[in-house]
Amino acid sequence: MNFTDTGIVLDARAHGETAAVANIFFENHGRWAGLVYGGQGKRMRPILQPGNEVRAEWKGRGDDALGHFTLELTNARAGEAMQDRLSLAGLSGACALARSVLPEREAHRPAYSAMAILLDNLDDEDLWPSLMARWELGLLAELGFGLTLDRCAATGARENLSYVSPRSACAVSTEAGEPYKHKMLPLPGFLRGAPGEPSLGDGIAGLKTTGFFLETRILHISDKQLPEARQRVVELLSEKL
Repeated sequence: MNFTDTGIVLDARAHGETAAVANIFFENHGRWAGLVYGGQGKRMRPILQPGNEVRAEWKGRGDDALGHFTLELTNARAGEAMQDRLSLAGLSGACALARSVLPEREAHRPAYSAMAILLDNLDDEDLWPSLMARWELGLLAELGFGLTLDRCAATGARENLSYVSPRSACAVSTEAGEPYKHKMLPLPGFLRGAPGEPSLGDGIAGLKTTGFFLETRILHISDKQLPEARQRVVELLSEKL
């Protein structure tokens, strides 16, 4: 079996003396692991940086085989992100999260497209935090844990939605949620499609909410926590705010 596809490098770890095992999120094939011969060498190490876009050919003897990659760099995002601490944090957090939550060898094209848009806009600090939260909201939906954010879980109202219930994953209006607001998660308007440009504070609020559900609805199944690199994103953005 073999295929050729465009993908985003999520991580790479040393294997033996010279090779590496890379995890790549492909546009049409999902997340795949494969051996990269010479992956620890000077030529391949820069290519295998998380966030880089590659054109890859995977070859293996069968569906269960590790297989190996032949790679061509098509977009060196990692080098650009390394010029800025926040951009690098966003790139590292997104790649670590995708590595943790995406099932292996299962296509998720909308998640891939949204991730590519996110990574291509990491130079815009006013934009990418909200893009990341939207991407994570889409990830939850694609993995079967979508949030209901268009009406209040308590009253059915569609106006003044300010919170998300951590139990039901549904929106809650300002009035209905007021007595329990210390237990609620924030619902910034952009996550429910409200018009207007989200602020940095809105982006942070959105990331706190999507991060909670990614950890409690998906990662806890495998006894995992939200990746440290993803947690660091909110910490650094909060410092900036």
